[in-house]
Amino acid sequence: MASASELACVYSALILSDDDIEITSDKLTTLLKAASVDFEPYWPNLFAKALGGRDIKDLISNVGSGAAAPAAVAASGGDATDAPAAEEKKPEKVEEEEESDDDMGFGLFD
Repeated sequence: MASASELACVYSALILSDDDIEITSDKLTTLLKAASVDFEPYWPNLFAKALGGRDIKDLISNVGSGAAAPAAVAASGGDATDAPAAEEKKPEKVEEEEESDDDMGFGLFD
C-alpha cells in the first residue's frame, strides 16, 4: 500500500502534467509544501527522476495497451517501410507433439 507522501507526489506529478509543466523535484516539493503535506524528502527526487522527460498523459492513456507495439517500432528502427519486411521474417512456430500418459509409464488414474 502506498504511503501518504508517495500518493501526494503522484497527485503533484499529475497536477504538473495536466498544466503541461515539466516535472522537477523543486516543483513537486513546492506543491507538496503548499498543500501542507508531510512527506519524506526523497519522494520528490525519485518521482522527478522517474517521470522527467516523459509524457504522463501518454503513459496514463496507454496503460492497458502493453509494451509490444513500441518494442516492435524500436526494433524496426521506426521506419514504416521496414514493417512488412519484419513481418515476413517471423519464423513459423513448430508445434511439438504432446506426449501421452502412456509414453511416461503411468496414467492419470493408475
